[in-house]
Amino acid sequence: QVQLAESGGGLVQPGGSLRLSCAASGIIFSIYTMGWYRQAPGKERELVGFITSSRDTTYADSVKGRFTISRDNGKNTVYLQMKGLKPEDTAVYYCNARFLGRGPYWGQGTQVTVSS
Repeated sequence: QVQLAESGGGLVQPGGSLRLSCAASGIIFSIYTMGWYRQAPGKERELVGFITSSRDTTYADSVKGRFTISRDNGKNTVYLQMKGLKPEDTAVYYCNARFLGRGPYWGQGTQVTVSS
């Protein structure tokens, strides 16, 4: 059974930082492309970025230069380091795993609120 568990969300002031984690089980983690998505109230879920098995990364224009995705294959965990947070980054953040025809698998999400 595939499970993805996000953690690290919370309330942060504008300009602050947070690091989200997503721990995976039930998959051969190292071969999967791991992604981060977010969904703000009243909006569709959107891609934040992803990291491939070879550690290549891609980011949405809205987060480039502020967010960094990394992975630790020994811990079956992918991270989303967020800096320079803005109120418009407020959303539920979801972890995603995919590999060829398998998945995508989703976590339950973690809330990030950027507010003063």
